[in-house]
Amino acid sequence: METLQEQRRRAAKPLLWIGIGSIIMAFAGLTSGYVVSRTTLVMNEQWMTFALPQAFIYSTIVIILSSLALIWGKRQLVAGKDSAIKPMLWVTLLLGFAFLWFQGGAWTELMANNIFFAGAQSHPAGSWVYALFIFHGLHVAGGIIALLVVLFRAYRGRYSSADYHGITLVSIYWHFVDLLWLYLYVFLSAIR
Repeated sequence: METLQEQRRRAAKPLLWIGIGSIIMAFAGLTSGYVVSRTTLVMNEQWMTFALPQAFIYSTIVIILSSLALIWGKRQLVAGKDSAIKPMLWVTLLLGFAFLWFQGGAWTELMANNIFFAGAQSHPAGSWVYALFIFHGLHVAGGIIALLVVLFRAYRGRYSSADYHGITLVSIYWHFVDLLWLYLYVFLSAIR
């Protein structure tokens, strides 16, 4: 008979995928709302066009590097080099913080160009961009929390080449938020 811990472990990945599916639907709704709002305002010649902040490029590079670090660390762990996962989790974590820092820089750049999220000076085009990257940033923050938990467990000797289930789960989520950012960046770049 399966223990409660084994049942939880077996259910973790399907539940993660259900959560990812929910996030995908939420972002599909947000990007659809952006398209509808843009289409309506373009017809009325009221859509404001502005360049995306330069910081978005840097944050894109950083988040790609974070995924590559996590991939490399997990491969080393699977290959039996258990000590490699901790430094790569640190690199991924620090790059995750750098991503959020660059996103904050993008926010500052938008405000310096008089593009605001809300208020009398706001415009739907800017508000949509803020809404998308705030919502994504919250998901990255969730990934950072998960990375911290996994890093703590790695220091407690929880993962090895024989058992790296937690690393697999955090990797799936982290790569998902990375791909989600790439989608958003391409989407916002293409539909201005």
